[in-house]
Amino acid sequence: MTTLEEIQNFKGKYPKQLWYLFFSEMWERFCFYGMRGMLVVFMVQHLAMNEKVANLQYGATQAWVYAFTFIGGLFADKILGLRKSLFWGGILMIIGSVILAVDPKNFFFIGLGFTIVGTGFFKPNISSMVGQLYRDGDPRRDAGFSFFYMGVNLGALIGGYICIAVAEGSLWQSLVPESLRWNVGFGFAAVVMIISLLTFTQTQKSLGSIGLSPLKDLEASKRKVYEILTFVGSLAIVPVIIIMVANTEYTDYFMMFIGPASILYLFYEMKNFSVVENKKLLAALVFIIFSIFFWAFFEQSGGSLSLYAANNLNNHIFGLELSPNGVNNSANSLFVIGFAALVGLVWLWMAKRKIEPNTVIKFGLAFVFLAAGFWIFYYTKFFADINGRTSLGIFTFGWFIITFGELCLSPIGMSAMTKLSPQKTQAVIMGMWFLASAYGQYFAGLLGANIAEASENASNLEKLNTYADGYQQLAIYALVAGIVLIVISPLVKKLMQDVK
Repeated sequence: MTTLEEIQNFKGKYPKQLWYLFFSEMWERFCFYGMRGMLVVFMVQHLAMNEKVANLQYGATQAWVYAFTFIGGLFADKILGLRKSLFWGGILMIIGSVILAVDPKNFFFIGLGFTIVGTGFFKPNISSMVGQLYRDGDPRRDAGFSFFYMGVNLGALIGGYICIAVAEGSLWQSLVPESLRWNVGFGFAAVVMIISLLTFTQTQKSLGSIGLSPLKDLEASKRKVYEILTFVGSLAIVPVIIIMVANTEYTDYFMMFIGPASILYLFYEMKNFSVVENKKLLAALVFIIFSIFFWAFFEQSGGSLSLYAANNLNNHIFGLELSPNGVNNSANSLFVIGFAALVGLVWLWMAKRKIEPNTVIKFGLAFVFLAAGFWIFYYTKFFADINGRTSLGIFTFGWFIITFGELCLSPIGMSAMTKLSPQKTQAVIMGMWFLASAYGQYFAGLLGANIAEASENASNLEKLNTYADGYQQLAIYALVAGIVLIVISPLVKKLMQDVK
């Protein structure tokens, strides 16, 4: 078996194992983002929800997806190990996608329940395995996470456009009967998730000891009991998740509980670490909290921006006829693919010359780019026609700008979590990173619902102006958050100790 030392002593920019994890994650993200792009539009058009309720429902659904990553990370750390957790999560995601493909109208929340729990077991653990491919202090780690993040976005690009374009009938219209378009859209997600799982199972031997059971020293029969109880418990929680997602007020109560509970658990774990390690964990907590605000704005993409794209954007860009919501759901991923590796190489170039900005400054820059992008979304109102339709091209340019903000935060954030947390609690910290995304998704739903409520019973042109004005407010808030981060960067840098 390949040893951890052999893996971490790789030559060149990237270890070969990164490629295997890259493709497994790519197909899983095709599944996730393909489904994400369909949710709000499907709820409005086929489940007869108004736009406010659909935004709240979207926020609750996505919040549960990311909140469960904390629980998945916890069970991976304590019982299953990263590999078995990932495999089990993939199986549950396949079941959820198949249910939605069979009958999305009648089994909508059942399919979502399996997908939510499955993603919780899959998502945080593959990111943790990427972190373990590198030694502590290896300057190639950020570039590796940027490259891995490109795989995330390749899947998001393909799935994010194809699934929604098929479901809406703007792609392969003559090949897919209208009555089956949404079934086929959800069906794509099931097929690619199978490919993701096969990719991982066929290449996991190259990972050596990475991701194996934390209970390997325990008697085999006892370890088996713990694992079976985890599998059974995760199946038993699916009906509970279904009820919680279908009733968004329950999600409100959960979100009031899970965040403080996770922080208290982190403080409990901190008693086992040194003062230096605990300062690093506090720095990680600062990044986690600020990322909530970033995702609350960014994740309008699956909520209010999906409805804005469907209702208020024309369908032409550079002479091409495209699905506006498909573009909204995938443009960011296209730009990440084009620029993620370049940004990663820029960080390496700057690191060699000792001029690379620290992680806190990168986070601050992320908010500045985010603010600029939302200002462009606001600016689209000045190009609207009398029917309330505006430029898809200018809207897409907004996503181009936001992409650089995401590249300053998301891959860097994942890398920072692995650098700032002791290995014994790494999956839990990664889970908290995704839990912050859950809060971002939750608040995104609330923000989107407020915008939708303000535009209720309005004409399409009035609706466009209301949504655009809402994006202007988000731009101002994002700029303020970026300035605050840059101002407090010296304090956070002290907490990070030797981590850059």
